[in-house]
Formats: sequence, C-alpha cells, structure tokens
Amino acid sequence: MSTETDNKHWDIFCAVVDNYGDIGVTWRLAKQLAHEYELNIKLWVDDLHSFSHILPELDPSQTSQQFCGVDILRWSSPLDITFVPGSVIIEAFACELPFEVTESLIALKKDNKATPPLWLNLEYLSAEAWVDGCHALPSLQKSGLKKFFFFPGFTDKTGGLICEKSLFSEREQWQATPDNKLALFEQLGLQAIDKNDLCISVFSYETEALAALCELWQDTQKKVHLLIPKGRSLHSLSHLLPIEYELIKPGQHYEYKQLTIHILPMTDQQGFDKLLWSCDINIVRGEDSFLRAQWAARPFIWHIYPQEDDYHLVKLEAFMQVYCDNLAPEIAGHWSALNLAFNQGAQNRVKTLWQHLDSVNRPLLQHAQEWPVNALNDADLASRLVQFVKNS
Repeated sequence: MSTETDNKHWDIFCAVVDNYGDIGVTWRLAKQLAHEYELNIKLWVDDLHSFSHILPELDPSQTSQQFCGVDILRWSSPLDITFVPGSVIIEAFACELPFEVTESLIALKKDNKATPPLWLNLEYLSAEAWVDGCHALPSLQKSGLKKFFFFPGFTDKTGGLICEKSLFSEREQWQATPDNKLALFEQLGLQAIDKNDLCISVFSYETEALAALCELWQDTQKKVHLLIPKGRSLHSLSHLLPIEYELIKPGQHYEYKQLTIHILPMTDQQGFDKLLWSCDINIVRGEDSFLRAQWAARPFIWHIYPQEDDYHLVKLEAFMQVYCDNLAPEIAGHWSALNLAFNQGAQNRVKTLWQHLDSVNRPLLQHAQEWPVNALNDADLASRLVQFVKNS
C-alpha cells in the first residue's frame, strides 16, 4: 500500500437493511470523499435494486459501474469481482465483511512486507453522551487485526456529521427565491400549490399520529399540502384514500377540504434535499433523512425507528436535549412534546400540540436556521474521517 494510488483507494461496504437508510448515508459519504478529497472510492452494495430507487441511473444487473466518480460494485456471495485492498476499508453499520475480504486482510497481516488497510466500522448516528467516549476506539479481532469504531455525532469528540462543503450556500440560494419551490413542485407533477400555502413533506414509518394530523389539517384556516411518496407512511392513510393502494400513482392528489394529499415520485438525493428545502415542515425517519431535514433549516419531526423496550425514545430524548440547548424552555418543551407524541402514536395529544404550533413557529424557524452551523462543529464527517486516516 505504498503508492499514492493505493493510498487514495478506499473500499466501503454497505448491506442494505432499511431500503434507503443505510445506502443513503454511505452513498452521500462515498460521493463526498470522491469529489472533495479525490479519493478512489469503491462502494460495495448487496442490494442494487433498492439502491437504484435513489440513483435511478443505476443498473442493478451490472457487477461494476461508476457514478459521481464512485465505483459501485455488486456485493455478491461469493464476490463476482476479485477484491484488491487499498489503504482503508469501511464497513458501514456493522455489516460483516465478505469472507474473501477478511482472508485478504489476514494474509496481508502475515506478510511482513505489506501493510493491511486501516479497518473502520462506521456506526449509526446518535446524540447519546456515551458516544464521545467510544468514538475511534480500537477493537482487536480474532484474526489479530484491529478495527476502529467511528461514531458520527454532534460534538467535537465524535466523528461529526455528513455535510458537503457547498451544501449550506446552495440551500440558502434556493430558499431565497420562492419561485424555486414552485418550479420543483411543477417538476414533480404537484398541482395547485400557492407559495403561501403550508407545505409538509412526509417520509415516516406507519403511525396513527399521521392520520390524526390529517383529520386536523382538513379544518385549518390555511391550505395544507401533504407531500408523501408511496411507502410506509402512506399506508397510515389508507382509510382516507379513495382508491386501492396498488392503484395509486405519483402525481395524483386527493382533496379533503383544506387538506390536499399529493403523491410524490421517488427522487434522487439532490431532489430530496430540494424537497426538504421547499417545505415549511418536514416529517422524516431514519438517519439520512433525519440529518438532511436538519440541514434544510426548517422545523421538523423525527420519526425514529422503533426498538425493543422503547429504547428509540432514549435516543430521541438525547437528540432533543442537544437540539434544544439554546431554545427558550417553553419552545423547547413544545417541540419536544410534539416529537414524542408523534413517535408514541398519541393521536389526541399530537393534534393538541400541533394546534399550538403557531405560537412557537417563528422562534422555532429561527432556531432551525441557526442550528446547522452550530451542529457542524467546524468539521464534517468526511473531513474527520480523512484526518483520522492521515493520523493513523
């Protein structure tokens, strides 16, 4: 691994678990590392079909293809492509490396003339306090190799957050011109949306809280447009839809007094970012969408993935504490209660809290606009990764 080419060669392995969450994070990271640091990134993915939903140009039948300067390789078992190690291997979210890869690492360790790649496990994002103490710790494997645990996070003691260098300026330019969002809505096939209407994007899991809010939005003074793709969140509204779920197509819309439900087409990551930038409130799930909602500088609700014994609520509380650090207590309390009620599926409570959202909306929006710069902590995830590898 002594040549410059080898030093710039990184392998990232991603096992797609939740359709778009894991691959969404690793695809953004791979693109940023290739573009901003001119690294030769090879992204190994075990489910190219799911990947193609956020990268429509991708051909799931191909073993190897390149987009945005990243080599995308099909991770099959056994591998269709001979693995040639570079200087860094990243296993995303504790996915287990292919047998051929671990065997090659062991062989390199036994060869005194060769240096094995630096092995990193990119962990899930969390705001919990224990992350600070666990970030970048090594773990000795049975093979004798060391694996380092790299934790994204919200403090300078963690691995930071994924954020492209030009993202905030691009978002600010987009939001400065209201016509941009109207042009985007037209491009997505969404009709009859006025720039002064309330637009809410939804990318959540199933929850009765969403159905309860839809009942509320039907009788608001201001027109509400709910922008939602086919998927888990739309299943929560099946009782409202006039046709069978299988017959619903992107571009269709359904009116219920002041509420209009618009069916979104799937889009790539750039299009999804612009959608979040264009809405007044975003309801998101998972990790990738959760972080992009923060970068959108708009108020949001995070529908966190449910876990046993309600441990997901512990993670939610940890994030809310960090996010609300500089908020006035009454505003922080209201926003936190709304997020908690949505995650608990508390129908009556989420409706009550939403009805009082107007009283805190202006300072909440101001906080959402200031948060991205504060959360970034001077260095993003890609920058901290590159620096960690350099120091190692």
